[in-house]
Amino acid sequence: MKNSFFSRFTPQEPKFFPMLNKLSEIVVESSALLVADLRHDEPDKRADYYKQIKELERKGDTQTHIIFDELSKTFITPFDREDIHNLASTMDDVIDGINSCAKRISIYNPRPISQSGQELGALIEEGAGILCKAMKELETFHKNPSALRQYCDKLHEIENHADDVYEHFVTQLFEEEKDSIELIKIKEIMQELEKTTDMEERVGKILRSLIVKYV
Repeated sequence: MKNSFFSRFTPQEPKFFPMLNKLSEIVVESSALLVADLRHDEPDKRADYYKQIKELERKGDTQTHIIFDELSKTFITPFDREDIHNLASTMDDVIDGINSCAKRISIYNPRPISQSGQELGALIEEGAGILCKAMKELETFHKNPSALRQYCDKLHEIENHADDVYEHFVTQLFEEEKDSIELIKIKEIMQELEKTTDMEERVGKILRSLIVKYV
C-alpha cells in the first residue's frame, strides 16, 4: 500500500528533488572551501574564505526559503511536507555550521589549525558528498533503498569518527596548551566543526525515517 501511494504521486510533483539536490550542492561547495580555509593561517586568506562561505550560506538560505514557499503552494508532494521541510532545514543547518566555523576562524585568528581540525574538516566534506549522493537517490529510493540506507550508515560512521577525533584533541589540548586564550579559541572552533558533523548525521536520520515510511 505504501509503495503504490508513493509511486502514484511522486511523478506529479518532481520539482522538490532538484531543489533538494541544489541545496546539497551548496553544502558540498561550502565544505570544500572550509577544508581549504583550515589549511591557511594568514588572516587575509581566512577572511576571504569566510566571505566566500558567507555568500554560499546566503544562497543556502534563499534555496531553503524557495523550498518552503513551494511547500506552501503545492497540493500534492512526493512525501510528507514535514519530511521535505526537515530535510531542507537540516541541510541549511549544515551550511550554517560550516559558516559558523569559518566565521570563528576569521574572527579569532588562532594559531595554525591542528591536524585534528583539518581531519574534522575533511570529515565534514566527506559527509557533504554523501548528502549530495543521497539527495540523488530520493526520487527512486522506494524501488531499491539499499544505496540510501548505505549513505545513512556512512553518515553515522563519519559522526562517530568525528566524536573520537574531537574528544582525543580536547584531552590533548588541556594537557598541552598553556595559553588560556588560545585554548578557548581552538576549543570553540573544534566544537563547531564537530557539531557540523552532528547536523550531517541528523540529515541521515531523516532519510532513514523515509525508508521506514515508504519502503
